[in-house]
Amino acid sequence: MVGTDARSSPAVTRRPRMPCIGLSGVRIHVRVQSARAVDAPTVVLLHGLGSSSADWTPQLAAFSRRFKVLAVDLPGHGRSTRGRGPFRVPRLARDVSQALDTLGAPAVHVVGLSLGGCVGLELALREPARVRSLTLVNAFAKLTPSGARGVARMLHRLALACVAPMPVLAGHVARGLFPRPEQRELYRAAVASLGAGSRRTYLASLRALATFDARTRLSSIRCPTLVVVGEGDATVPRAAGERLAHAIPGARLVVIPASGHATPHDQPDRFNTVVMEFLSRLG
Repeated sequence: MVGTDARSSPAVTRRPRMPCIGLSGVRIHVRVQSARAVDAPTVVLLHGLGSSSADWTPQLAAFSRRFKVLAVDLPGHGRSTRGRGPFRVPRLARDVSQALDTLGAPAVHVVGLSLGGCVGLELALREPARVRSLTLVNAFAKLTPSGARGVARMLHRLALACVAPMPVLAGHVARGLFPRPEQRELYRAAVASLGAGSRRTYLASLRALATFDARTRLSSIRCPTLVVVGEGDATVPRAAGERLAHAIPGARLVVIPASGHATPHDQPDRFNTVVMEFLSRLG
């Protein structure tokens, strides 16, 4: 079993490296943490809107027992620069692809949360030979609010993103991600991360998500795909994940109980187990 192997292994990880890769017009920051085996498969972690590679700490520790792990700061997030030109999901996928080329990672397992899931989906569609498997976490093929309440939540967030100080927006978003008293530390960390971000990048990312539409292309995906959905996600409707799993050939759907939109963070142990079990079957 995956969990038993991981727990019984000795300390096999190295300290993370943090290269910053210069591409045409943009610099991409990547956290690299690897298993000692030189031939270990590579897992790429792509974060959500307003986040960064720093938020994958529980996954870096767990996955690097068996894999080489690359946690990418998407353009405009974390330590990566935003660059020039249209800020759209296809462009983000292209930048990630070029960074992987520079790092010598031609074929990888991609794990993406929300915005990162959309970028991973686009990468798999545009460069199928690069993506060995795809794990989509609270992601979607087309952003569609769930009913009047979902539309109201989206409009409220957009208004805050346009006029409120970033810490105010961060507090609003973090309350939705981590509403329970026992999640106070996660809430504070999210406020600090989101509040330090760029309003310009946040708004550009919202536009990128609003214009992304992969619905008609999903049937062309051929890599093994895992769709992970937080049972209590109030940001992306559960139906969006179910549609992904239905439309992608052979995709598997897993619903994580007691989890919201930030599943890798509010249920890290369960999430890590599900993803590691999925990846272990692929060899």
